[in-house]
Amino acid sequence: MTILLAEDEPQTAQLIEFKLKQAGYLVVHATDGEKALALVGPARPALILLDGLMPVMDGFEVLRRLKEDPRTRPIPVIMLTARARDKDVVTGLELGAADYMIKPFSPSELVARVRKVLGPAADAKPGEAPR
Repeated sequence: MTILLAEDEPQTAQLIEFKLKQAGYLVVHATDGEKALALVGPARPALILLDGLMPVMDGFEVLRRLKEDPRTRPIPVIMLTARARDKDVVTGLELGAADYMIKPFSPSELVARVRKVLGPAADAKPGEAPR
């Protein structure tokens, strides 16, 4: 199962990639919002992890565009950002995020939230039907 990670901070991206790969996911990484949008089609992710503060295009604009496009609207998005004000959380959820995590975050909690958002399909091994 492929997850698109849009994160511009290299150390954060490495940590997230490590934990997700350890949990059995394939990770495709974009370093800015524009690259994330360009990768959605080819990567066909089951889920997108989206930083709120990125160069070129911020995560909130990426989320808005994803949810406006009928081809990408069904892909669940978890916002993972330092933007912690209530207003930011509400905006992310109203734009269509399935979940919203504030940095700093627990890597184990992130993996648990990914599994929760993906549902039973997250527990299936490649080539195996979801439980």
